[in-house]
Amino acid sequence: MEALDFAPFLLSFKLAALTSLILFVVALPLAWYLSQTHSKLKPFLEALTALPIVLPPSVLGFYILWALSYNSPVGAFFEDTFGIKLVFSFTGLVIASCFYSLPFMVQPLQSGFESINKNMLEASYIAGKSKLQTLMYVVLPNMKPAVLSAIIITFAHTVGEFGVVLMVGGSIEGETKVASVAIYEMVEILDYKSAHIYSALMILISFSVLLSVYWFNHTQRKKGFGL
Repeated sequence: MEALDFAPFLLSFKLAALTSLILFVVALPLAWYLSQTHSKLKPFLEALTALPIVLPPSVLGFYILWALSYNSPVGAFFEDTFGIKLVFSFTGLVIASCFYSLPFMVQPLQSGFESINKNMLEASYIAGKSKLQTLMYVVLPNMKPAVLSAIIITFAHTVGEFGVVLMVGGSIEGETKVASVAIYEMVEILDYKSAHIYSALMILISFSVLLSVYWFNHTQRKKGFGL
């Protein structure tokens, strides 16, 4: 255990924390809109948002890699204007992770919004509250399980990413070499002992995260039934 380098885990947690924070800010208004709108575009937007779930990571990773590379207008603009290289960098990993984990943040939030009693919203509007005030002070406090589930599942999903982060970030020590990539490299060099330890830690982390979500939701349901 002492010989193992746990820097990839720390990098994975840093990536997951930043991704979860960014996605919460981005997904909150998107999920609210999807839960309230009756637009004919709603199915299209929902399908577009959920696309990373069904797309092979190699496909998504390839297009993100192309979009962030110097050969694309976006990549060229950031590198020429700000000197920021988006591919094979931690910044690129964050951007790629936000795309890949977007549905894991949006869908629980949207379900939470849709479960809110419409009478509460109408009462808030009648009381003169704006949509933003209603969202912040009425809706969110009444959907804590959905918010927690969205954040924790997004965090856990980002920690476990492999295909997209490998294609966009590669394996640069201390920069883009996250835990999943480190395990892959250990298997490649036949270092099964280290791979076992890293993999066991990943399983423990993932199980702990899911257990905390289900335990919290179970507790909230019991409180709701007055048990």
